[in-house]
Amino acid sequence: MSINDQMPNAVGLFELLSEDERRILAKVGGTIDFPADRILFQTGDPGGTLFVVESGKVEIYLKDHAGQKILLKTAECGDFFGEVSLFDGRPRTATAITVADSRLLAISRENLLETFRKKPETALGMLAAMGGMLRTSDKLLQSNISRNVNEMMEKQMSPLERLTDWIAWFSGSLQFLALTAVWFAVWIAVNTLPLGIPAFDPFPFGLLTMIVSLEAIFLSCFVLISQNRQAEKDHLRSDVEYDINIKAEMEIAYLHEKTDLMNEEILEKLARLESILTSDRK
Repeated sequence: MSINDQMPNAVGLFELLSEDERRILAKVGGTIDFPADRILFQTGDPGGTLFVVESGKVEIYLKDHAGQKILLKTAECGDFFGEVSLFDGRPRTATAITVADSRLLAISRENLLETFRKKPETALGMLAAMGGMLRTSDKLLQSNISRNVNEMMEKQMSPLERLTDWIAWFSGSLQFLALTAVWFAVWIAVNTLPLGIPAFDPFPFGLLTMIVSLEAIFLSCFVLISQNRQAEKDHLRSDVEYDINIKAEMEIAYLHEKTDLMNEEILEKLARLESILTSDRK
């Protein structure tokens, strides 16, 4: 089976390579089999290898300070991952784990640079794929940083829930109170005053009492249903506020770290300047 057949979805990295170049890269890189649920690398691990999926699936994710898992990508046949640490030489920015038995092609930095020298257009394909991952990360950050609870609940509401909320709102309004008072007054007047209308519910108004009791039962149910939905909304709002507080704490910690680094750099420069001045005086 050819390398092209093994990697039909390799849009970014392999589409610009010839069959011979793909064979050379695959031969140099080396293929490794991994079982399911095998952690390939974790956040903070040293990186120096790019992986290409020949078969199976690999999840690339990270966790925020609240411990929530944020899935960045599910790499399948032809997809590659681990390129960020390969290029900048810094630790891994995410965790990769196999979700099924997988066969991966491991490519080192030297092998990849050699491929770029032979086929510079390949680097553009990889940059395009990395740009796609950045766009996905931006969407994840937008959805995780700020969420409008009211809009989220509004989208999830069914027509029956909307009707329930409207009834609960109307039953607590002045319009409903005035309408009920007028209804009671007309009912009592018709059944007690000599208006020429036969009384259909004489005192003590048993039919009215039954209707009012049924009305109270139904209105209580509507109000309780609406309160339960409001409690769910408050719980969701608390989660969102907690996430925002965590992210604000992360930003403050990052600013402190950045300030400490600037302070260290300034002190180091002052120390070098002092040593230079001291040597000039001598």
